[in-house]
Amino acid sequence: MRVLTLAICLMLAIGDARAAEPIAGTWRLERQELNGEKSNFDPLTLRIAQSGDKLAFAFSVPINNVHYLSMSYSVRLDGTEGDVKNGQGEKLGTIKITKTGGGRYKFTLTGTNRPQTSGTLSVSPDGKHLTSESNGLIQVFARA
Repeated sequence: MRVLTLAICLMLAIGDARAAEPIAGTWRLERQELNGEKSNFDPLTLRIAQSGDKLAFAFSVPINNVHYLSMSYSVRLDGTEGDVKNGQGEKLGTIKITKTGGGRYKFTLTGTNRPQTSGTLSVSPDGKHLTSESNGLIQVFARA
């Protein structure tokens, strides 16, 4: 009986490991382009944590070596809407994300008094870079 229980636990653990999304991890903004031209940017860290079928996104900016949360949201990758909140927990809008393939995702972001934004997120084949593209803005993050 103990062997069977151990085998089931091992299979569940392996199953969870296989289900990990390639986008999960800590990413630091490396470069940014707007309408094809490189643009300046402030330091930005994106942490994406997976818990079951949900991903939690947390954007933070460093100030005096302390990271302050600037925006966060949790979503499923089936297009279910999630609330986008600022660092104080106030709702800014909503986001929907769907997985379109291995390491590729499509998103739609809406907010009050803001135009709807659609774009893509893609993890490089080697897993070292995450690229976000939307409305002429390209941001490339490096895995931390």
